Amino acid sequence: MSMNLLSVGSVFGKIWPFLVAVLFFGLLIFVHELGHFVFARIFGVKVNEFSMGMGPALFKHQKGDTLYSLRLLPIGGYCLMEGEDENSEDEGAFCNKKPWQRFIIVAAGGVVNLILGFLIVVLMLATTDDLIGTPYIHSFDENAVSDTWLSQGDKILKINGKRIFSTEDISYFMSTDKDGVFDFVVERGGEKVTLNGVKFDTVVKEIDGEERLTIIYDFIIVGVNPSFKTVVPNAFKTSLSYGRLVYISLFDLITGTYHVSDLSGPIGTVTFIADAASESAKETDFEFLFTILALIAINIGLFNLLPLPALDGGRLFFILIEMIIRRPVPKKFEGLVHAVGMALLLALMAVVSFSDIWKLIKG
Repeated sequence: MSMNLLSVGSVFGKIWPFLVAVLFFGLLIFVHELGHFVFARIFGVKVNEFSMGMGPALFKHQKGDTLYSLRLLPIGGYCLMEGEDENSEDEGAFCNKKPWQRFIIVAAGGVVNLILGFLIVVLMLATTDDLIGTPYIHSFDENAVSDTWLSQGDKILKINGKRIFSTEDISYFMSTDKDGVFDFVVERGGEKVTLNGVKFDTVVKEIDGEERLTIIYDFIIVGVNPSFKTVVPNAFKTSLSYGRLVYISLFDLITGTYHVSDLSGPIGTVTFIADAASESAKETDFEFLFTILALIAINIGLFNLLPLPALDGGRLFFILIEMIIRRPVPKKFEGLVHAVGMALLLALMAVVSFSDIWKLIKG
């Protein structure tokens, strides 16, 4: 009996992190589709079905014009609106609503994901046992190099021309530098001061089998106690930093800094979340897990709003064109563009998923 309990406990100990990851993706999908659904109802759009999950239905309930369903596979969901992809004579059809109303309904999904990401950051900062970092310099390490240029009390405004929203930006821009020499803009004594050629000591370390130049951070930032006045504004700034990372990563992908093999799809992301959840539980410190969850929520929200076919951003692009030229783009043309975009997106997902599986096999 005790051996069976130990066996069950051992299996559950390995499975629960993956359940956390799957449930989080379910939450992302739910709030995304809920955003579409709520604003569709606000503007009087008829919703034929609101579904969580894909595949065979486990539960169905008809209420008014809407069929609510829970389906077997937790890999998607949808808010099926009347007249969304075709013409309809129904007064409550999506296609018969004003362009600005349709714009809000389509944008609501991605925006709600961004709000969820922000709320996760709020939770992370509000529950931390540490101080919340700020971009002010508190002091320097013994034998610091950068204090030749930087001073105690400086507020870091820019590094290498990039605006600093939060301490996440300081870490990112310094850790991805190639030579340990930076151009800073700081606020000192109420004035902006430009400091070119700020040097830091560096050391070469082996990371993931590769030798990489590592910057030695020789200054300490000012921390503040978590409170409503500090958590909310810092959560907003941190969310901006996370959001900018999405576009920086996309630019790096386009310019060849990163390759498709460096991307992670649902399989790799679920594994990563599961590892983060397991590690956080061992350390009883969930800050890293919250960081990952917030990054993913904001990443999905912003990516979905990009003006790419098959994404909400692609639909928003066509609605904007309609608002400019004052007539709708032909449905057949828009449908063809989205179909091609969906095919390319599915092909990319297949390649990325194969890469994720191959990484798991290789260990």
